Amino acid sequence: MTDVLQQPIRVLLVDDHPMVRKGLSLFLAAFDDLVLVGEAENGPDAILLCDDILPDVVLMDMMMPGMDGETTIKTIKQQFPTIQILALTSFIEEDLVKNALEAGAIGYLLKDISADDLAKAIRAAHAGRATLSPDASQALVQSTNQPHKAGQDLTEREREVLILMVEGLNNTDIAGRLSVSPSTIKSHVSSILSKLGVVSRTEAVSYAFRHKLVN
Repeated sequence: MTDVLQQPIRVLLVDDHPMVRKGLSLFLAAFDDLVLVGEAENGPDAILLCDDILPDVVLMDMMMPGMDGETTIKTIKQQFPTIQILALTSFIEEDLVKNALEAGAIGYLLKDISADDLAKAIRAAHAGRATLSPDASQALVQSTNQPHKAGQDLTEREREVLILMVEGLNNTDIAGRLSVSPSTIKSHVSSILSKLGVVSRTEAVSYAFRHKLVN
């Protein structure tokens, strides 16, 4: 009787490539206990959909134009802490794995994962259990074993903002250049200062030059 009454796991796909979303939707359709409840092609749309449909699990691409996966994960987890998020990407850089998990993702998977393993990971996430691809686990171990240098954990978007800070642009100008809101840039700048261990934009720019964080 419990199997009859059990509700399927409601999944939201977030990826800027339509063909990837189509392939993932076909994956999900093969399993009776998983149901696709929405698709988003970028971070802001994903956040709106989470507010609208409150999925159980989100499959999140890490590399998207505009708001990247890390920022989207962090925002969703802050606003909707019950939603579990699985990072699903083609990239396995140490910083991406570490940043995704620190942002609140419960797992990190590569897009070449099999349908069965993806279904298992979604079920595990729904139950609150983490799943890491073997490559992601190895990257995380390597990241942990290496000495940390300030600036190494900047996201791709934060590096873009830092470059524009070095060019002398203010938050409004940077927002216009990157087609995002000034409040989003303010958040990025705050994160940059924190990660670099400095307290002002001037110090951040000086640090970036000294440690060759920008060209």
